[in-house]
Amino acid sequence: MSESRPSFRNALRHRDYRWLASAFVVSNIGSWAYNVALMVWVFDATGSAAWAGAVSLARFVPALLFSAYGGVLAERFERRSLIVTLNLTSAATHVLMALVVAADGPIILALVLAALGTIQGTIYEPAIIALTPEIVGETDLAAANSLNSLIDNAAIIAGPAIGALLLLWFDPSVTLLINAATFIYAAAAARMVRTRSQPSDVTEGGRKGPLGQMAVGLKALAGSSTARLLAGFSVLASFYYGTDTVLFVVLSENNLGTGPEGFGYLLTALGVGGIIAAPLVNKLGSSARLGTVIALGMIVYTVPTALMVVVSDPSVAFALQVVRGAGTLVVDVLALTALQRTLPPYLVARVYGVFIALVLTAISLGAAVTPVLLSLFGLTGTLLIYGVGTPFVVLLGYPRLLHIDRLAKQRLEELQPKLRALEASPLFSALGRANLEHLAAAATEISAPIETLIIRQGDQADAMYLIEEGAVAVTVRGEDGQHHPVAELTAGDYFGEIALLDSVPRTADVRVVEDCLLFKIDRDTFLSAAGQNPGTGFLDRARHRTAHTMQIAAPLRIADDLVDE
Repeated sequence: MSESRPSFRNALRHRDYRWLASAFVVSNIGSWAYNVALMVWVFDATGSAAWAGAVSLARFVPALLFSAYGGVLAERFERRSLIVTLNLTSAATHVLMALVVAADGPIILALVLAALGTIQGTIYEPAIIALTPEIVGETDLAAANSLNSLIDNAAIIAGPAIGALLLLWFDPSVTLLINAATFIYAAAAARMVRTRSQPSDVTEGGRKGPLGQMAVGLKALAGSSTARLLAGFSVLASFYYGTDTVLFVVLSENNLGTGPEGFGYLLTALGVGGIIAAPLVNKLGSSARLGTVIALGMIVYTVPTALMVVVSDPSVAFALQVVRGAGTLVVDVLALTALQRTLPPYLVARVYGVFIALVLTAISLGAAVTPVLLSLFGLTGTLLIYGVGTPFVVLLGYPRLLHIDRLAKQRLEELQPKLRALEASPLFSALGRANLEHLAAAATEISAPIETLIIRQGDQADAMYLIEEGAVAVTVRGEDGQHHPVAELTAGDYFGEIALLDSVPRTADVRVVEDCLLFKIDRDTFLSAAGQNPGTGFLDRARHRTAHTMQIAAPLRIADDLVDE
């Protein structure tokens, strides 16, 4: 099976991802626009910078406190349904906020509603992150993650601008209602997604409380050196972003002569760099040396900070920031992609919730440490510490990154025989890459010598089988006790799916007549693929086999009845 190079087009060919991405982009832009409207209303009502700061705290602090548990909840419920519900509750929250603003109600009530909206978002994003690989599969995962980051960066630029334009025409309350409408659209779009996830019992039968549930994600992250390292690079990049929020205010004022407002242009340049680099990240996502690419991305993000020491031209500083924005996108997208590939599907959301909490903590730490360094070493010294010290940190983790590359390559090589067999099978050939990869990862390889009875007629069904090598004979046992031949199946054929689809006992015996190598797919995995692909011909092919078997079995039952008479 040939591997295609990741691209936005490949990610968007997945129908479910198109709907999910459209929900994400509309609600994301609306959220940034609403933040501007709320900030303007609060400042106009109070004239207080402290109250304006409280708006940011109302969004930041709940995200920091609830992100880990948000990931837990995203594991506990079916994610597509959860995303729909969260969009609807977010719409209701923002309608209430619009009513408070329109009535010039208590500011504290508006901030409480803003905090509630943020808490809902701490569940929403892990659910999106965990559902994405189930939709697009590993091949297109880097492209989808890159597109998600592109949406984020575009929303950071477009959202506030749209919010400002809306405020020229409407009151802040109307802007908030428009944001509520974006969530309603997002709920409708998410309802179009067919892919369903399997919820996991994060409470362990009710024995685990909230802290214990969150600890599972933390333990999973801490217990895997691979996951720990990947998350560590992204958390380190977030720490540097926190330093930017302080460092570049001083840089703009002292070195560039653009005043404090120049800080906004420098942060905008980071977003521009992320947008420009998004197609490049798609190509890098197919690299066999993903760990090396992540390390280089980290260096590209941080080394230009040291170059700022000799820069006094604002345009040069803007250009360096664009380069840094490209570097941080590489780190964030590819580290997340590798993390999604490394973790079991039932842990992705929970670990991501912990990961976001660590990211927010790192941003806060970076913002807190930088003033101390500025007071001790001055602007030049601090720029050099951040810009030059990073390569040494990267070198410490580089051997482990190479190990991650080897593990990823080994895993893909192990999946290839199963993927080729699935793609060649008439039953599975119509399925998308994501489903094929999921089936391949879940399939177990078994060897069966001649005369082995694989399936006994009348037994309960727990799996279906795909023949890689060898042959089996399918027979139906009549009421006379004799076995009547139905078919002989060879390499590329499959059996056992009929009882799974119809929830009935096995309809025939299947015995090995030539030593076999089989791929066994368990009941839940097979039925999940069937449920997610109602329009691909998948069920039609399976039903055809059911009808064919029944056509053969029916005359046998009639013949038995005649003998009895």
